Amino acid sequence: MSWRLERGANVGADGAVTFTVWAPRRRALSVRVLDAAGATRAELPMTRDADGVFTARAPAAVAPVGSDYAFLLPDVGARPDPVSRHQPNGVHAPSRIVAANAFAWTDAAWRGVPRADLVVYELHAGTFSPEGTFDGVAARLPYLRDLGVTAVEVMPVAAFPGDRNWGYDGVYLFAPHTAYGGPEGLKRLADACHAHGLALIVDVVYNHLGPEGNYLGDYGPYFTDRYRTPWGDALNFDGPESDQVRRFFVDNALYWLTEYHADGLRLDAIQGIHDFSARPILQEIADAFHAEAARLGRDAWLIAESDLNDPRVIRPKEVGGLGLDAQWSDDFHHALHAIVTGNRRGYFGDFGRVGDVGKAIAASFVYDGQHAPHRRRRHGAPAAVDAGDRFVSFIQNHDQIANAYQGKRLAQVAGHARQKAAATVLFSTPALPLLFQGEEYAEEAPFDYFTSHGDPALAEAVRRGRHAEYLHLLEEGTDMGAWSDPQSEETFRRCKLRWASLDRAPHADMLAFYRALIALRRRLAPLRNGRKDLARVEHDEAARWLSILRGDEGGAATFTGANLGDGPAHIRVPDGTWRLALATDSSIETAVAGGTTLVLPPSTAAIYERVPPS
Repeated sequence: MSWRLERGANVGADGAVTFTVWAPRRRALSVRVLDAAGATRAELPMTRDADGVFTARAPAAVAPVGSDYAFLLPDVGARPDPVSRHQPNGVHAPSRIVAANAFAWTDAAWRGVPRADLVVYELHAGTFSPEGTFDGVAARLPYLRDLGVTAVEVMPVAAFPGDRNWGYDGVYLFAPHTAYGGPEGLKRLADACHAHGLALIVDVVYNHLGPEGNYLGDYGPYFTDRYRTPWGDALNFDGPESDQVRRFFVDNALYWLTEYHADGLRLDAIQGIHDFSARPILQEIADAFHAEAARLGRDAWLIAESDLNDPRVIRPKEVGGLGLDAQWSDDFHHALHAIVTGNRRGYFGDFGRVGDVGKAIAASFVYDGQHAPHRRRRHGAPAAVDAGDRFVSFIQNHDQIANAYQGKRLAQVAGHARQKAAATVLFSTPALPLLFQGEEYAEEAPFDYFTSHGDPALAEAVRRGRHAEYLHLLEEGTDMGAWSDPQSEETFRRCKLRWASLDRAPHADMLAFYRALIALRRRLAPLRNGRKDLARVEHDEAARWLSILRGDEGGAATFTGANLGDGPAHIRVPDGTWRLALATDSSIETAVAGGTTLVLPPSTAAIYERVPPS
């Protein structure tokens, strides 16, 4: 039997609504249903079972679809539903009844995108389009399809305070944010993605909830002081009364898969999830998610953000792993940026060798057990045996732009030539590539951190806390003025993509290059097979170049040369005859032979494909 959400407000076939909420801290509870004017239509007492789950049923005449409702907690007052599907008037207001199966889907034939074919495009729904909505994203899907990406990854969409936010302060994890278009808007986006052959990945946050509008503690022991996270008390995944907390998050993962037809979830910062139970919550989520995807006959993926450098994240549970499908690889980003930009501040100080880039390509983790100076301890475990397509690599993402470079894009920091060279290296690795919105045309709009908290004290704490957290990444002597004010609406508006620049130099040239690069990955099997065992990386530390030889079971091969230095690079060409497939500079040779030397000008790169023997 297919899974369905049982908590919250659920509309039955006869139109009646069943309200269900876990509230073990309450002995009594009722639900208040409101009319269109906000007046009380009915107050219904709820029955409590032995586990603290309260239930009430209301006929359609009393609680029609579209009505608002709230739970009444003695000595606390009215509170929104923890499993609210819609918060149309903000995080402090009543929840709204949504008919989960009312949307007219057109994607019955959709089966998803195989993991090996994922080329992920990360975007923020509020800044990607002028409209700042899910519909605004949907209107530009033909552009993304023509770019060649295969998956759209939206930063968190769960309801958060105010109208503008990165989404990591979400407090209603089942309610797509109203300013973006709410439940109907997100379903339209998912349906449109599938119509254009694109997967939809939803970024979810299972390590904390935002502070404003977070009323979970009024209902039950969702949090614990046994562990601390950067955001405060940890979620209670392994303590007393944690079974229902775990269910809440397993339900959430299945909810996006089923009710929204999502093709994957990106799990934020899993190092902030503290769980020492025999069956970790992430393993439980993975088991349930993969089983439901199989029942639906679809490819669907769980991708973790993790700074643990722990291969157990992606290994099967049978060998002690969590069973997730892929994880982000920060080491590749840091290693390449330390070379391309010269940045050695903060965690970039652990990198700076061309050999680090080579190891990130060949072994996925640069730090796989040795001492990391910035961390002041040993870090990571070996992952060389794990397939390349179990890792997601990138040269830009939302965090790195905003935090490491105070909103500046790579082309602004290192120049267009070096961005092209870095992108060529990225698409020559066995990892799955990820782009951040606007990267493909060297967007010049910044991407800063922004919020719209209603609590002035919280807003000020965020300003100061952000500066303190990322002080190690600022140049010496830089003060708080390096950060745009997160609460300022102008900060948010500046981050909107400048679509008018697409047709202008130098942006049009960068866009054409990215389109060609993505198309090349699709055409050439060695560039997309994820086979680290068929990859060989060589480098010259002094000359600051590296080469990447990729093979395929069918006999095809590619050879990438990248000069990341300031002088000419002389790179030995592997055996065989090679023709140029793509280059960042028109002066690069169009054909080379094995045993000869490929000369690359500074800050250039080229990909060659081997010519089959005649």
